[in-house]
Amino acid sequence: MPRSTLSLFHRIEHALETIALGSTPLETIRDTAEFIAANFADDLGIRGGRVYAHTDGSYELVEGFGEANDAPIGLRVWRTYAPFEEMLDTGLVVMNRGDARLDQNLEKELGTREYFAAIAVADGQYVLSFDVDEPGEDSGELHGTLNIVRLAINQKLREERMVSLMEDARQIQNSILPRHLPRPGDFEIAARSVAAEIVGGDFYDVIVLDDQVFDLVIADAAGHGLPAALQVRDVFTGLRMGLSREFKLSRTIERLNRIIHRSRLATKFVSLVVLEIEIAGTVIYCNAGHPRPILMHADGSVDRLHMGGPILGPIPDAAYSIGIQCLAPGDLLVLFTDGVTEARSGGGDEYGTERLVHIVRTVRHRDPAAIVDRIFTDIAEFSQRTPPEDDQTVVVAKRRLGPLGEAPA
Repeated sequence: MPRSTLSLFHRIEHALETIALGSTPLETIRDTAEFIAANFADDLGIRGGRVYAHTDGSYELVEGFGEANDAPIGLRVWRTYAPFEEMLDTGLVVMNRGDARLDQNLEKELGTREYFAAIAVADGQYVLSFDVDEPGEDSGELHGTLNIVRLAINQKLREERMVSLMEDARQIQNSILPRHLPRPGDFEIAARSVAAEIVGGDFYDVIVLDDQVFDLVIADAAGHGLPAALQVRDVFTGLRMGLSREFKLSRTIERLNRIIHRSRLATKFVSLVVLEIEIAGTVIYCNAGHPRPILMHADGSVDRLHMGGPILGPIPDAAYSIGIQCLAPGDLLVLFTDGVTEARSGGGDEYGTERLVHIVRTVRHRDPAAIVDRIFTDIAEFSQRTPPEDDQTVVVAKRRLGPLGEAPA
């Protein structure tokens, strides 16, 4: 490889390193432009240029770089300007200064040299235009270098955008998951949620309606990331509003189903269980397509909570029924998402409901926090996967026994 070509490739590598260091879109673009103007003059004839930002159908000149530092900041170029139209269509344009498509008066005011070159980045939100002297015998090097730089900047900005979206989703999730769980009446509650990615689609809540009644909720929105977090936020808001207004449980679920069906988010499928629990032990519940919670009695016998209707979202006029159970002292409820029972071992076997029931039965006399710990420890030992393949959430609510195993007065 000729020495000059090798040198050019080294400079391109350094340009890519500069792109990777940017902390904001404009900083990434500015630093890259300055590096190119300072290091590619001899190889490619690039002496300087300008950075434009898209606003209201035009591109505003926000700063110059290299030998174009005296650029007329604030000047606007319409999106329909022929060189910009071609650049936005292909991502890159290189034109001789005498090209009829260039506005000669505009380019003279800007100080464009023998060649006009420009790249569009960030989905056309920014334009980098370059002042280029004669690029040499092989103009392909100019095209190739600018294309590499364009693609690298776009990749960097996409990564930054994804990080920003995930941070938004994380903040949404942190804002709605309860930080402290109440202890209504003689009930103790514990919960844990482990996301498969930075942000998951699982959700749980405890809503105290008055000193006699509280609601226990678990939900699973399809997918992960920001769409799932936004959908979970809608579930959280809808439930809190509906239940606080003393709507019937089935009516609240039906209203929530219609809201999710009308949602424009990609995530339109949410499984959900809501249990309305009186501290005297009566439980009214509705299961909307969710894995059936476990009601384990003090003697180890089990009921599964299946009454309700389909998953929320697909059917706008779906009807939901309610089920009724009773929790005696020592009984407990285990709510979970499918990431728990569908956790897989190295051999591909599923953790399964039977194993979950067995673990709960062996530790049913312990407090809810210890039961939650034991479940997650057993899942980890079974699957040997960190992080899990799917979000995993467990909620345990237990009605306490009084002293010496007697029911509280």
